[in-house]
Amino acid sequence: MIYLDHNATTPVDPAVVEKMSWFLKEHFGNPSSVYPIGRKVKEILNEARERVAATLGANRGEIYFTGSGTEADNFAVFGSVNCLPERNELIVSAIEHPAILESARYLENRGVKVTYLPVNSYGTVDLGALRDALTSRTALVSVMHASNEIGTIQPIDKIAQIAHEKGVPVHTDAVQTLGKIDVDVRKLGCDLLTVSAHKIYGPKGVGALYIRKGTNIHPYLHGGHQERRLRAGTENTAGIVGFGEAVRVYEERGKKERSRIEKLSETLKKGIEETIPRVRFNGHPTNRVLSTLNFAFPGLEAEAILLSLATKEIYVSTGSACSEESEEVSHVLLAIGLRPEIARSCIRMSLGRTNSEEDVETVLRELPEVIARLRKITAFDPED
Repeated sequence: MIYLDHNATTPVDPAVVEKMSWFLKEHFGNPSSVYPIGRKVKEILNEARERVAATLGANRGEIYFTGSGTEADNFAVFGSVNCLPERNELIVSAIEHPAILESARYLENRGVKVTYLPVNSYGTVDLGALRDALTSRTALVSVMHASNEIGTIQPIDKIAQIAHEKGVPVHTDAVQTLGKIDVDVRKLGCDLLTVSAHKIYGPKGVGALYIRKGTNIHPYLHGGHQERRLRAGTENTAGIVGFGEAVRVYEERGKKERSRIEKLSETLKKGIEETIPRVRFNGHPTNRVLSTLNFAFPGLEAEAILLSLATKEIYVSTGSACSEESEEVSHVLLAIGLRPEIARSCIRMSLGRTNSEEDVETVLRELPEVIARLRKITAFDPED
């Protein structure tokens, strides 16, 4: 099996499995309990919180665990918009993850003014449009750190600087950047930042929201006093422990792996462009997460390519895993100016720790044959 969909999810690292197994066997207490077995679990959770905070350049008290990256995104949006009644405007980019876009549409249907910032052909946000959209009523600006579909990295530091001049907080979804590029909340200048465990070889079902100290935000889930009264509900203790261990593994050896993965990705990109006619690369040529590759194969349907590769146990995607079953054309690819028929021909390959040079060689042998075969049997010419 050649797995090229690490942006969708990653296999759980063996060290994470071992750590979670130990925790589940040895510790069952509720971290909210005041007696010893509860306090011990609380201590272990805070060790994980410390690890996540350190890798983000944050303080432990600024990390709030959630049930997923999606929940953290919702927390940031709804918690900010509901915070001050006089601020009922929201600004997001046109290429955000559905966790942000669907939250924005929900609020828009309930009277909140939402501005969708356009992007250029590389997928970079228009900073001039941001300046024009900001008002005294803006509650939040949310722009993802890097696109999950095309990998383009956004200038979050500049976005934060512009927004802060108007006193507006900034949230960024860093689910696709943690573990792939440096993510430092101080350098980014953001007030809120989302991460997720299962994108960095940790378990599914746990994420975190960084909330800069002093940032105004309302609770998203109501109930008990967990997560310092901002996120009610008994914590996913084993998942959080796994998250902390995944971060430890990343800090220990993941940064070295990044260089190897990026080299493999660049070799794959170059090989595809040299061996397949009329292929188009989507995303910024340099300012991107290098392990993410998105290609258009004009004249073909992405699903046909995906299924053909799957018969050879090569697994790629057509875009975001959160909208993979939708028949809609990718909003990201349309936003960067692709015609619908071209957007429908795009596949995404995202490399990770499981990939090897042999994987790349196999893909560069099999993919050109798949494309050539499919082009022989299709009657569609996108240039007509």
